[in-house]
Amino acid sequence: MPTTATSIRDEIRRANDTFETSFEQGDAAAIANLFTTAGVLLPAGMEPIEGLSGIQAFWQGAMEMGVKQVRLQTRDIEELEDTAIELGTYTLFDGNHQPMDQGKYLVVWKEQQGHWKLHQDIWNTSLAAPGRKAA
Repeated sequence: MPTTATSIRDEIRRANDTFETSFEQGDAAAIANLFTTAGVLLPAGMEPIEGLSGIQAFWQGAMEMGVKQVRLQTRDIEELEDTAIELGTYTLFDGNHQPMDQGKYLVVWKEQQGHWKLHQDIWNTSLAAPGRKAA
């Protein structure tokens, strides 16, 4: 039975809620489990990070650098059969609940065995680089 657009949005929101909760709990393995086995992170200034162990290590590193909380806000979801494309915004917070970064992201989601999982994830900051004024 095909998934409806509303339930895809609900599934993606649930996965994003799990991402946020797992981040607050410092559980990088749980975050990695939200990705497909062929998942890829595309962080700025770095080569692509492929596979669940690399994804887990990346998010563990972010936690160790002081990011303690992530807030994800979906702006739009486009459905394409077993694929969905999510456009959203993020905010990263430190241990004192102070914003560290904010920006936008694009995630390609894939449905695998009845569950929607992050497949390709790219994001970038909306904050101006040091010494440069925001547009």
